[in-house]
Amino acid sequence: MRILLTSIFVDDQAEAERFYTEILGFVKKHDVPMGEETRWLTVVSADEPGGTELLLEPAGHPAVRPYRDALVKDGIPLAQFTVDDVRAEYRRLRGLGVRFTQEPLEMGPVTTAVFDDTCGNLIQIATQPR
Repeated sequence: MRILLTSIFVDDQAEAERFYTEILGFVKKHDVPMGEETRWLTVVSADEPGGTELLLEPAGHPAVRPYRDALVKDGIPLAQFTVDDVRAEYRRLRGLGVRFTQEPLEMGPVTTAVFDDTCGNLIQIATQPR
Protein backbone atom coordinates (compact mmCIF):
# COMPACT_ATOMS: atom_id res chain seq x y z
CA MET A 1 0.00 0.00 0.00
CA ARG A 2 1.27 3.49 -0.92
CA ILE A 3 -0.07 7.01 -0.60
CA LEU A 4 -0.75 8.30 -4.10
CA LEU A 5 -2.71 11.43 -3.28
CA THR A 6 -3.61 13.50 -0.26
CA SER A 7 -5.64 16.67 -0.14
CA ILE A 8 -5.67 20.01 1.56
CA PHE A 9 -8.71 22.28 1.62
CA VAL A 10 -8.15 25.74 0.14
CA ASP A 11 -10.35 28.85 0.08
CA ASP A 12 -9.33 29.86 -3.44
CA GLN A 13 -7.81 27.41 -5.93
CA ALA A 14 -6.16 30.13 -8.04
CA GLU A 15 -4.47 31.64 -4.97
CA ALA A 16 -3.50 28.18 -3.75
CA GLU A 17 -1.99 27.32 -7.13
CA ARG A 18 0.05 30.54 -7.07
CA PHE A 19 1.25 30.02 -3.49
CA TYR A 20 2.07 26.33 -3.79
CA THR A 21 3.88 26.69 -7.13
CA GLU A 22 5.44 30.17 -7.13
CA ILE A 23 6.25 30.43 -3.41
CA LEU A 24 6.70 26.85 -2.20
CA GLY A 25 8.11 25.53 -5.48
CA PHE A 26 5.73 22.66 -6.17
CA VAL A 27 4.88 21.81 -9.78
CA LYS A 28 1.34 21.54 -11.15
CA LYS A 29 0.58 17.95 -12.15
CA HIS A 30 -3.14 17.92 -13.00
CA ASP A 31 -5.55 20.76 -13.75
CA VAL A 32 -8.90 19.38 -14.89
CA PRO A 33 -12.09 21.50 -14.90
CA MET A 34 -14.78 19.99 -12.66
CA GLY A 35 -17.58 22.47 -13.23
CA GLU A 36 -17.72 26.22 -13.56
CA GLU A 37 -15.53 27.17 -10.60
CA THR A 38 -13.86 23.94 -9.48
CA ARG A 39 -10.83 22.07 -10.78
CA TRP A 40 -9.09 18.80 -10.01
CA LEU A 41 -5.86 20.63 -9.24
CA THR A 42 -2.85 18.71 -7.96
CA VAL A 43 0.77 19.64 -7.34
CA VAL A 44 3.85 17.52 -6.72
CA SER A 45 7.37 18.09 -5.50
CA ALA A 46 9.67 19.40 -8.21
CA ASP A 47 12.19 16.84 -6.93
CA GLU A 48 9.71 13.93 -7.20
CA PRO A 49 7.36 14.56 -10.15
CA GLY A 50 6.10 10.98 -9.93
CA GLY A 51 5.63 11.18 -6.16
CA THR A 52 2.65 11.81 -3.94
CA GLU A 53 0.23 14.40 -5.32
CA LEU A 54 -1.32 17.14 -3.19
CA LEU A 55 -4.89 17.95 -4.22
CA LEU A 56 -5.75 21.63 -3.71
CA GLU A 57 -9.39 20.94 -2.94
CA PRO A 58 -12.03 23.68 -2.62
CA ALA A 59 -13.11 24.21 0.99
CA GLY A 60 -16.82 24.32 0.14
CA HIS A 61 -18.11 21.60 2.47
CA PRO A 62 -19.76 23.12 5.59
CA ALA A 63 -17.60 21.04 7.95
CA VAL A 64 -14.33 22.41 6.56
CA ARG A 65 -14.38 25.96 7.97
CA PRO A 66 -15.05 25.04 11.64
CA TYR A 67 -12.48 22.23 11.44
CA ARG A 68 -9.74 24.43 9.94
CA ASP A 69 -10.59 27.39 12.16
CA ALA A 70 -10.20 25.18 15.25
CA LEU A 71 -6.84 23.86 14.03
CA VAL A 72 -5.54 27.36 13.25
CA LYS A 73 -6.80 28.72 16.59
CA ASP A 74 -4.90 25.96 18.41
CA GLY A 75 -1.82 26.38 16.19
CA ILE A 76 -2.08 22.86 14.75
CA PRO A 77 -0.70 22.35 11.23
CA LEU A 78 -2.95 20.58 8.73
CA ALA A 79 -0.02 19.09 6.82
CA GLN A 80 3.73 18.64 7.08
CA PHE A 81 6.34 18.83 4.35
CA THR A 82 9.94 17.68 4.64
CA VAL A 83 12.76 20.03 3.70
CA ASP A 84 16.53 19.54 3.75
CA ASP A 85 17.15 22.51 6.07
CA VAL A 86 14.27 24.13 7.98
CA ARG A 87 16.30 27.21 8.90
CA ALA A 88 17.32 27.87 5.29
CA GLU A 89 13.76 27.31 4.05
CA TYR A 90 12.43 29.57 6.80
CA ARG A 91 14.75 32.38 5.65
CA ARG A 92 13.85 31.81 1.98
CA LEU A 93 10.10 31.82 2.61
CA ARG A 94 10.25 34.80 4.97
CA GLY A 95 12.09 36.66 2.22
CA LEU A 96 9.11 35.93 -0.05
CA GLY A 97 6.67 37.35 2.50
CA VAL A 98 5.42 34.10 4.05
CA ARG A 99 4.07 34.58 7.58
CA PHE A 100 5.30 32.05 10.12
CA THR A 101 3.40 31.20 13.29
CA GLN A 102 6.31 29.19 14.67
CA GLU A 103 9.95 30.00 14.02
CA PRO A 104 12.39 27.09 13.63
CA LEU A 105 12.28 24.97 16.75
CA GLU A 106 14.50 22.02 17.59
CA MET A 107 12.63 19.08 19.08
CA GLY A 108 15.22 16.41 19.68
CA PRO A 109 16.60 15.33 16.30
CA VAL A 110 13.83 17.12 14.33
CA THR A 111 13.63 20.83 13.54
CA THR A 112 10.24 22.29 12.61
CA ALA A 113 8.64 25.61 11.68
CA VAL A 114 5.00 26.46 10.91
CA PHE A 115 3.63 28.92 8.36
CA ASP A 116 0.28 30.22 7.09
CA ASP A 117 -0.36 29.05 3.52
CA THR A 118 -2.65 32.05 2.79
CA CYS A 119 -5.39 29.55 1.88
CA GLY A 120 -6.76 28.85 5.37
CA ASN A 121 -4.20 26.34 6.66
CA LEU A 122 -1.13 26.11 8.83
CA ILE A 123 1.66 24.02 7.28
CA GLN A 124 4.62 22.59 9.15
CA ILE A 125 8.02 22.07 7.57
CA ALA A 126 10.45 19.67 9.17
CA THR A 127 13.99 18.47 8.77
CA GLN A 128 14.25 14.80 9.61
CA PRO A 129 17.47 13.33 10.96
CA ARG A 130 19.55 11.53 8.35
